[in-house]
Amino acid sequence: MGQDFDYSKGMEVKKKSYGKEHDLNLKLLISLSRSLSMVHKETMKNMKDSGLTPSQFMVLEVLYHKGDMRVCEITEKILTSGGNMTVVIQNLLKEDYVVKKATPGDRRSYQLSLTEKGKDVMEEVFPKHLSIMKESMEGLSEDEKKTLITLLKKMQRLDEHEAP
Repeated sequence: MGQDFDYSKGMEVKKKSYGKEHDLNLKLLISLSRSLSMVHKETMKNMKDSGLTPSQFMVLEVLYHKGDMRVCEITEKILTSGGNMTVVIQNLLKEDYVVKKATPGDRRSYQLSLTEKGKDVMEEVFPKHLSIMKESMEGLSEDEKKTLITLLKKMQRLDEHEAP
């Protein structure tokens, strides 16, 4: 075990080590978690201020940027399980943020479409969302952002290959 000096306590502290690779993996995980938590906290506040849940925001955001979609397509785009999607959509319908439209060529299914009220809420909320993203990532250069995206996608692909 290594020793580190904790200046806030004025003493040496023992540092448990699991080996170089595991220590580095843990440090990376903690760093990713803290960064995501910081951004998540600010975006959650923005959503709460607008009266939206995270799931509602994600549904509105995908419809705002991609256009009308069936529920199964939305679920796939926002990477969520369909478990609570029924409640989310019922609430969005009740708030008049979305409407159901018949799917062309398939009378059994429907698409969701943003209403004017839904567009208005996104035009209010999304610029704040972009501002939060900009502030949280302003310490990174464009090249660093691109590199980070590449590395995170690489991690995702590795995880997909290991899935049963």
